[in-house]
Amino acid sequence: MLHSYTIKNFLSFGVATEVSFRLNKHAPRNDLSATDTTGQRLTKAMAVIGPNGSGKTNLLKPLAFLGWFVSGSFRSDPKARIPVQAHFFGADQVSEFEIEFDFDGRLWRYELAVTPDRVVSEALHVKTSRLFSYVFTREWLESAQGYRIKQQDFGFNPREAEKVRENASLISTAAQYQVPLASDFASLSLTTNVNYLGRQHFHDADVMTASRFFANDEPALRQMSALLQAWDLGLAEVTVEMLDIPNDKGEMQKVPLPFGMHRHGDRTAKLPLFQESSGTQSAFVLLSRLLPVLRDGGLAVIDEFEADLHPHMLTPILDLFFSPATNPNNAQIIFTCHSVEVLNLLHKSQITLVQKDEACGSEAWRLDSMRGVRNDDNLYAKYMAGAYGAIPNV
Repeated sequence: MLHSYTIKNFLSFGVATEVSFRLNKHAPRNDLSATDTTGQRLTKAMAVIGPNGSGKTNLLKPLAFLGWFVSGSFRSDPKARIPVQAHFFGADQVSEFEIEFDFDGRLWRYELAVTPDRVVSEALHVKTSRLFSYVFTREWLESAQGYRIKQQDFGFNPREAEKVRENASLISTAAQYQVPLASDFASLSLTTNVNYLGRQHFHDADVMTASRFFANDEPALRQMSALLQAWDLGLAEVTVEMLDIPNDKGEMQKVPLPFGMHRHGDRTAKLPLFQESSGTQSAFVLLSRLLPVLRDGGLAVIDEFEADLHPHMLTPILDLFFSPATNPNNAQIIFTCHSVEVLNLLHKSQITLVQKDEACGSEAWRLDSMRGVRNDDNLYAKYMAGAYGAIPNV
């Protein structure tokens, strides 16, 4: 499970900013939280709220970037620049990332400092007793135009480690050589609708991607269909059928296409999902991202969580994460949201507020870090009244 992550000089966040999922003794013990293998209690959900242009999406992008960098940077073009952008007032400085998470019963810390041109430093630490000790460190030496690499129980051939490209992660590269620990970290589960450009806006290709997923995962297909039916979208069932469709060359090929089934009495109507409402299609796509994480464990990073959905849909979707029955492996979700009704659904420790300061920098803080915010406060009413800040200046 994710404990925390910290960013510095990345997009609109110029100063070091931490997002923590850790809960203290004052947070209620209920299904909104879980205790990880290290004994730390963590929230299962974190909502990011603030006005337009405050930096909410930028607060999610580090997770999407790190997920790609650790798992997929080895496959990037050798001459490609690293897709990272510093704050415009710190363009000549490195961007820094740090993330802590538990895995295999231990707490790990991954650190990365980069520019678009190269990795400046990269390190993996594991907590032993009360201290962190390094598994590997990698540091760029300008004088040698190369890296100094130290390893301790990592298992990557030193000669191969020295050849790792400047635009690739040591972990991502070591995974290609089947180094066990690197392979484990490179395959950690993260699903997101965010890339370095921002949210991947919903379009027909997303429906087709979701259809291919459900066509190959019968249990997820049944669960998705039951959920959409229960959420009162006017559907009796959602199916995915393999149909013969001509490709660009005129050749017939099997393509999974989704359909919504509608029943009234003894009458049945079948509509292509593309003819259903945008809300129904959005829920279909969202579930294709969330159900694998809920089943296997991991992290979902979702920008504009309620996009194309009715605000009342927030409750049943978040309940999937809060119920041990649908979230047996304590998956977590962090999401941005414009529907501030979410404040009625979460504890103050599960709300991160974001706003921009006068120096064009984003700042973020957890609501329970503010003095005077009580557990029994009407968070929605006080936020709307401007008591917590992070509201549009209109």
